[in-house]
Amino acid sequence: MTATLSVLEYHLVNYRRTWRSSALSTLVMPLLTLLGFGVGVGAYVRGGVDGVPYIDWIVPGLIASTAMQAAFGEATWPVLSYFEWLKVYFAQAAAPLRVADIIGGHLAFMLFRVLLTAAAFLAVAAAFGTLHSWWAPMTLVVSLLVGMASAAPTMAYAASITSDSYLIILMRFAVLPMSLFSGVFFPVESLPVLLRWVAYVFPLWHGVELCRDAMLGLDPGALGLLHVAVLLAWCAAGWLLAHARFRRRLVV
Repeated sequence: MTATLSVLEYHLVNYRRTWRSSALSTLVMPLLTLLGFGVGVGAYVRGGVDGVPYIDWIVPGLIASTAMQAAFGEATWPVLSYFEWLKVYFAQAAAPLRVADIIGGHLAFMLFRVLLTAAAFLAVAAAFGTLHSWWAPMTLVVSLLVGMASAAPTMAYAASITSDSYLIILMRFAVLPMSLFSGVFFPVESLPVLLRWVAYVFPLWHGVELCRDAMLGLDPGALGLLHVAVLLAWCAAGWLLAHARFRRRLVV
């Protein structure tokens, strides 16, 4: 645990020097998104969705989607660069640190970034008057689950490639479809049956549903346990894959 915290400290020290470059976008993007989709598009959605005003219905999905995108952003080019260009992982492995320490420390930093992003979005959402339940802060916990479920397998993928061209493929065929077809902007029930089941398999839809239940004060029931179980399964599978890929590259 001490070694993992040391790796986390390394990433936090680096972030202390660069946080200003992302601080503005962390606050401005939620504001523009809510103005564009919640207020702008919402004005054309008569009656809302299932009786809920569109801006109130879309905000939980946007928080979960933002958490996923933040996790992907931290687990793609930074991970690849630490292998291919900066060689940071190789230096850490020579320290020596265990593979689990290297992955755990970097994942902890990614979750820290996810938490900051989700908290900023929640604060902007509160300014728009879209928080209607005392359970709304639980969206931060769900965001961490979504972030881990997205970041861990992405780390494994980034550790398996040698060119950032493959990251573009991941963005186009994984991140973008998940953002569009996981119930963020419209109910997944509107999708054809095949695409609906694809949404059920990937982690974002489960995070969207949990966030929506929390912010609207709804009881998720047994389905909520299924959502959590799927997210935890993605977290565990991602960790195992990442550990295997990192070990293959770092351990001679």
